Amino acid sequence: MKQIEQLIEISRKYGQDSRFVIAGGGNTSYKTADRLWVKASGHALATIDENGFAILDRALLAPMGEKVYSQDTAEREAQVKNDLAAACITKDRRPSVETSMHDCINYAFIVHLHPTLVNGLMCSVNAAAKCAELFPEALYIEYTDPGYTLFKKVYDRIQEYKKAKGAEPQVIFLQNHGVFVGADTPEEIDAIYDGMIAKLAAATNALPEGESEICDEVSEVIPAIRQILSRSGRGLKTLKITKNALVDAFMSSEEMVKKISAPFTPDIIVYCKSEYICVCGETAEALIKDAEAKIEEYVARRGHTPKVLLVQGIGLVAVGDHAKNAQIITEVFLDAMKVACYAQGFGGEHAMEKAWIDFIDNWEVENYRRKVAAGSSKGRVEGMTIIVTGAAQGFGEGIARVLMGQGANIVVADLNEVVGQKTADNFNAIAKNNKAIFVKTNVSDMASLNNLIKTTIVNFGALDTFVSNAGVLRAGGLEAMTPENFEFVTKINYNAYFFCAKVASHVMKIETAYDPEYFADIIQVNSKSGLRGSKANFAYAGGKFGGIGLTQSFALELAPFRVKVNSICPGNFYDGPLWSNPENGLFVQYLAAGKVPGAKTVQDVKDFYLAQVPMRKGCNPEDVAKAIFYAIEQTGETGQAIPVTGGQVMLA
Repeated sequence: MKQIEQLIEISRKYGQDSRFVIAGGGNTSYKTADRLWVKASGHALATIDENGFAILDRALLAPMGEKVYSQDTAEREAQVKNDLAAACITKDRRPSVETSMHDCINYAFIVHLHPTLVNGLMCSVNAAAKCAELFPEALYIEYTDPGYTLFKKVYDRIQEYKKAKGAEPQVIFLQNHGVFVGADTPEEIDAIYDGMIAKLAAATNALPEGESEICDEVSEVIPAIRQILSRSGRGLKTLKITKNALVDAFMSSEEMVKKISAPFTPDIIVYCKSEYICVCGETAEALIKDAEAKIEEYVARRGHTPKVLLVQGIGLVAVGDHAKNAQIITEVFLDAMKVACYAQGFGGEHAMEKAWIDFIDNWEVENYRRKVAAGSSKGRVEGMTIIVTGAAQGFGEGIARVLMGQGANIVVADLNEVVGQKTADNFNAIAKNNKAIFVKTNVSDMASLNNLIKTTIVNFGALDTFVSNAGVLRAGGLEAMTPENFEFVTKINYNAYFFCAKVASHVMKIETAYDPEYFADIIQVNSKSGLRGSKANFAYAGGKFGGIGLTQSFALELAPFRVKVNSICPGNFYDGPLWSNPENGLFVQYLAAGKVPGAKTVQDVKDFYLAQVPMRKGCNPEDVAKAIFYAIEQTGETGQAIPVTGGQVMLA
């Protein structure tokens, strides 16, 4: 059906434009004489397809405008929900709560959105007067609680409008909510929205623009705040930090903060709740102390953690149950700041009133939306943030991919920028509620590692596990090994492990200080060559032996802080580039170095090594990831070297 294709196209067009839709909000519909297709709850306009629309029988919807329902709010909403369900032909899809309004607006296509510029007008003190001045043919509806009450008001006002003007309203503005636009073609919908946005843009203020640098203090303050938010069984939170010209403007004074201290629309309440915390202090210690007192008071009073913190000197902090949630909260609250800014052009901001807020907080439909937004996926490292060095490709990529699949936020730390970014993009394509980022990192450089930690904190608010995987190998005996190659191998395999443990442990000690039940992990991906010598490979083996010494020593030092330190000692990953690269892989290097007596081909070298493994298999990233899960999940061992060698190396 051509019109359904048009409905999908126009839905995606506006759903993918952040000027019109934030966090998957808004809804669209198409109707014939007897059927209505309307966006189903839990589907985002940006990616919607035909299965994202509920189909309803209009003959069963039509009587709802004149039907008398119960005066009791809860009972009435239940009756309305049941009538909508009865009219729904697609029983597996819950129709939008605004379905009845889509039905009573007598145009084929309806596009209901919450454009930021529109809400700058709708959430202003002069909304009604300015609306009449700018859009004299539009219908303006004063704020009304969503659900049947709003539908009934819109229904009755449409009838009044038709009697007065002899026509259907094409544009219906809803105070502190958004706008409905109706037309018989998508092209006319576009023309109406284009004209509306142009007129509003000319009538109001421009937004502050530009990014602001996030201070280094973020790495001292935010890990503590994250752990305060996560303790007492509240679940690991993911935090996202934002600082730009818009955030700076609204955090510049108490007067400016007051302009965004209450929600403007129901969507803000759904995702950000209705109360936000301002954290103040001149030092890191003062900020943490103020945050702790205010968070615990908030939780005791409201029964849940805050979703938005405004932290002095740091910026906007979104508190999500997972990375996807934190991103949505960020987008929604930044949009609220934009609405407040635009509203200054229409007399100033007008927040929702307490009674309106209380209704949304307790409304069953919005609770359903919260449940959909929260997600339900649970993995073995769900909600944790894990850095994996050397994760752009090969063994590190494989380990990080398994951890990603089990719910972790992954930081791909690698020098290879092109491949590393592609790896992070590939991870995000399979992500559920978690997220991956790439950070260009030189593990042998402290400044680069400090940037890695800061970027991790800005994006996720914490560091739960640091997997020190990056490593290099230059094979050769005493005659062949150059001092330069020996120094290079040692610098990456040994020195860099110390550098990584130093920066990681600093953040982890901050986190454990604020949660007595929390453990963090530093895990070195070592090698079987760290457990026994390796002929003509002493540079590599020596660094790995030393790595286990570091692991044991770090473990002793960090145990009082509940930071576990362990090494995983894999066997050979024969299928990875370290071994199988046809130009400089270990099979090629070992053949050239004569490490395997009598070997004439690369395959001879490979066969020789497989014959030494009792289980006749190479080690793969999945095998190592299982050992990493064990190291993370247990709390009784630290300082261990865990072999994953197929029986090739056994500990006494």
